[in-house]
Amino acid sequence: MILCDLPPGTTLFRAHTPQWAIQPTSGAGAAARGGRFNRAGVEALYLSLDELTALREYQQTSAFLPPCTMCSYTVALRGLVDLRQLHHGQPWDELWHDWREDWRHLLFERRIEPPTWVLADMVRAQGHAGIVFPSLTHAGGTNVVAYSDRLGDGNSVRVNDPDGRLPRDQSSWSRSDGVR
Repeated sequence: MILCDLPPGTTLFRAHTPQWAIQPTSGAGAAARGGRFNRAGVEALYLSLDELTALREYQQTSAFLPPCTMCSYTVALRGLVDLRQLHHGQPWDELWHDWREDWRHLLFERRIEPPTWVLADMVRAQGHAGIVFPSLTHAGGTNVVAYSDRLGDGNSVRVNDPDGRLPRDQSSWSRSDGVR
C-alpha cells in the first residue's frame, strides 16, 4: 500500500447533523453503528477535501438534503493509506480491491462483515492514522477517515470555529417558549 500525508494547515470539511455539531471532532457517531472504514466501537472521523463532497456524503442516505451544519477543519495527518493509489506501486493485498462494496448492504441485510472493516483493522494494527479514499457519492471527490485513537503524536484534527458559533451543548435544541 502507498501512504500519504496531509501537512499541517490542510483544510478538510464535514457536514454534521445540526443537533450533533456540539461535538465536531468526535468519532462517536461513527462508532455507534460502524462506518465504511470502522467497525462499531471504533471512533472515526470522516472528512472530505472539499465542501461539495462533504455535502454529498452527508446526503447519501437521503433522497433530500436534510439540514446540516458545515464545518471546516485544520488538520495534520501523517501516514494515511492512500486508496487513490490502489493501482500504482507494488500490488496491494487483493482485499483492498473490494473497498467499494456496499458495506451497509453487507452488514445490515446480508449479515456479513464488510471487507472494509478488516482493512480498517489492518490499517490501525499497522499504526496508520487513517485512509484517504475516493468519494462514491461525488465523482472526483476525496474523503479521509481519521481514527480518533491515532490523533496526537503529530496527527491532529481541529475544528475551525474562531467566533465560537458552534453550539456547546444540547440546550440550543430546546425552546423556552414550549413550541417545538
